[in-house]
Amino acid sequence: MATPIDNEIEQISKTTEMIIGFLIENGAKIASALIVLAIGFYIAKWLHAFLMKRFEKRGTDITLAKFVAGLVKLLILTMACLFAFAKFYDIAPLVALIGASAFGASLAFQAPISNYGAGLMIILTRPFVVGNTLTVQGQFGQVKDISLAYTQLENEDGEIITIPNKQIMGEIFVNSRENRIVEGVIGISYDSDPDKAIPAVVEAMKSVSGVCKETPPQAGIDEFADSSVNIGYRCWVPTKSYHATRFQVNRAVYAAVKGCADIPFPQLDVTMKKSSVPLDR
Repeated sequence: MATPIDNEIEQISKTTEMIIGFLIENGAKIASALIVLAIGFYIAKWLHAFLMKRFEKRGTDITLAKFVAGLVKLLILTMACLFAFAKFYDIAPLVALIGASAFGASLAFQAPISNYGAGLMIILTRPFVVGNTLTVQGQFGQVKDISLAYTQLENEDGEIITIPNKQIMGEIFVNSRENRIVEGVIGISYDSDPDKAIPAVVEAMKSVSGVCKETPPQAGIDEFADSSVNIGYRCWVPTKSYHATRFQVNRAVYAAVKGCADIPFPQLDVTMKKSSVPLDR
């Protein structure tokens, strides 16, 4: 009478014989499929590196270079997998199945696909590139990475802000290259001379390290308020040190205006009229 151990040994033996028979019968197909996969992976890796070097020599935008090289690599790997699969089965039904699945997936994953479509438009049209300063959806920072699904910004504090691409292409955004503008207002009294205060504000902004020299700082009368003449000023500063430079600019402007003009306190005039109707006693 066979014991449980004998049954397990017999089952293992049958499984082993089946595997060996499959390998003997399909050994050539398996070997050729592995060779096709190995060649495909090698060619894809080599061509990706080759294209990246060529794009780098020609000064092609890094985002566009990565997209094209990555797309070529993906196509080669896909073809290699299909050729390897064709060693065992007819791939015509598989191609039809992939097409039907792609159509169904496009309906089920509309949001990700819309992000990919927007990302493709960003990569091809290049309204901004890595290193530019982008202001969108109330966020701003330097573009760190652009992919098909999202764009990543890095702010002054090193925080990474990830924005889906459809939220960028579907909105109004501002590209200010490597810099961002600082704007402010400071008031002087009506008795002070704006012709002295305005040049002092401009020179104060120029004296701050980091303020862009290519675009000269600007200052002028912004408005006539109730108790002051408001001097508006603006200058461009690097995005990487936006807040730090902005604080220095405000401090320098305050010191410059205080030295040549009076800075009034906010005032509120209240007028009381005597009532002509006698009060009841």
